Amino acid sequence: MARIYPLFSSSKGNCTYIGTKEQGILIDDGVSYSRLCKALELNGLSPECIKAVFITHEHSDHTKGLAMLTKKQPVTVYAQAYTLEVLLDSGCIKGDYEELKDNTDIYGMNIRCFPTDHDTRESCGYRITFEDGKSCAVCTDLGHVTDIVEESLLGTDAVLLEANYDVEMLRNGPYAYYLKTRIFSNSGHLSNDDCGKFAAKLIENGTTRLILGHLSQENNTPSVAEETVLKYLDGYVRNADYMLSVAPVETSGGFVAF
Repeated sequence: MARIYPLFSSSKGNCTYIGTKEQGILIDDGVSYSRLCKALELNGLSPECIKAVFITHEHSDHTKGLAMLTKKQPVTVYAQAYTLEVLLDSGCIKGDYEELKDNTDIYGMNIRCFPTDHDTRESCGYRITFEDGKSCAVCTDLGHVTDIVEESLLGTDAVLLEANYDVEMLRNGPYAYYLKTRIFSNSGHLSNDDCGKFAAKLIENGTTRLILGHLSQENNTPSVAEETVLKYLDGYVRNADYMLSVAPVETSGGFVAF
């Protein structure tokens, strides 16, 4: 049975393991190698389970662990052309790499990337489909849900979806005006409310596992994000029609099977 392990999820570091206990892939690696190894151990995994890393974009909270991981382990890094160029120029990759294609088939998984609107030249999410037809997706760092994002995520069994900020907490919080404007923009991050609206559509189209991810530690809390999203899921029964969880800043162990 396929599993998604949200190892790290916040504005300070992101890393998700997807696969089985024997082998799988990482979506992003934004934490140190020592922290990654500890997180894997807490989940009964080892660094040798990681066969490849798929990068969403070049921001450091998604890539700062790559250099040591690729130095220590024989993993292949996949990224889009510009992102790959930036990572290579900055010395973030010490091993094998491949330019990302629309579809990549490895280790019994088909990995498909799709564009997201974020304030970088290339930003993407990933949909992963297993040989048994089960599928999941990781989609964070998007200012809004585009038609392509919607098309790419509908019908997946499990989704890790961004719920970055509470609107009032961000509006009244300590961030500088320019930073608030960036986050609020269509190329910034997804609010709890927009996450909830899209979550309802996902459930309507067959998604049964929802994980809220990339929560801001300054402009959100797990309870606020969960309560806000639940408002939009009225009419569906939690733990019957769907399961809802919040990705931790740092795992203490735990996965979602699908």
